[in-house]
Amino acid sequence: MKIFITGIAGFLGANLADYYLKKNFTVSGCDNLVGGTLDNIDQNKVKFFKADCENLEEMSKIMRDVDILVHAAAYPHEGLSSFSPYLICKSNYIGSISVFTAAIQNNVKRIVFCSSMARYGDVQTPFYEEQKVNPVDPYGVSKLAAENTLKILAKTHKFEYNIAVPHNIIGPKQKYDDPYRNVVSIMTNLILQKRRPIIYGDGEQTRNFSDIDDCIYCLDKLITNKDIVSETFNIGPDEESITINELYKILCNKLQYNEPAEYVNDRPNEVKHAICSSDKARKHLNYQTSVNLSDSIDKVIDYIKKKGPKKFEYNYELEINTKLTPDTWKKKVF
Repeated sequence: MKIFITGIAGFLGANLADYYLKKNFTVSGCDNLVGGTLDNIDQNKVKFFKADCENLEEMSKIMRDVDILVHAAAYPHEGLSSFSPYLICKSNYIGSISVFTAAIQNNVKRIVFCSSMARYGDVQTPFYEEQKVNPVDPYGVSKLAAENTLKILAKTHKFEYNIAVPHNIIGPKQKYDDPYRNVVSIMTNLILQKRRPIIYGDGEQTRNFSDIDDCIYCLDKLITNKDIVSETFNIGPDEESITINELYKILCNKLQYNEPAEYVNDRPNEVKHAICSSDKARKHLNYQTSVNLSDSIDKVIDYIKKKGPKKFEYNYELEINTKLTPDTWKKKVF
């Protein structure tokens, strides 16, 4: 079986590549290396292409003779998308359509799209796959638009698809020097540098975090199970909900750090409570949480300690810089 993974040098893509190499798949993929790194993949076993998903001509060439496409590439920046909407939407919508088109041109049998819980937005929790959605930021809108377009293309061109909705995945190989996303990694990276982490708003935002290993085996079913087709699944736990304040206390205890966090204004359009139901995944994917939150956080800490703390990289330009733009980004305080 030949599988092609976009964003293969990123967090999710690299872990998927490792998984399928162990299953003796032929693994290839692309990455523009803005959010990924070649250190994440085994270049002796993975056929790697440095390419941008928005380049349809290039994507059409490198996706030849592929059986399955997993589209994991994204600029997954919810907060930033309200201040760099062109960048985020161009990557996540136009990039997705380019990838889907290239796959159809190459007669790919199945496409699995990694969406985001941002698709739900400001609706009642827990989020269910069947409920009416209301994304509140351009990132969520772009992911939902890509989902809807994929469904139309699948119906028209008769290929199989599934949509995964992972939420707040954490684990080894995650980028931890990005100041715009990955709160567990950001806080850990700062604390290891003896720098005070920042919490937006009152810190009572509620989240669930999913260990990468628990995400991978569910994705595998969406990728390879012939009986699961044209479905959308939340992937991640609906137990161990935690506030950002509680998360910070856990990290302080584990890292023996005693300084208080610095509180700043809320980020515009941030959803206060974002929790997905796992009922459908439990029923159809045999989902269960095998790694608890504490152990998953330990894996993140161990990975960052091993790699070493890093200076934060501001790889994305702010397109809209007003009084509403968070000072943490304008002043590059991380």
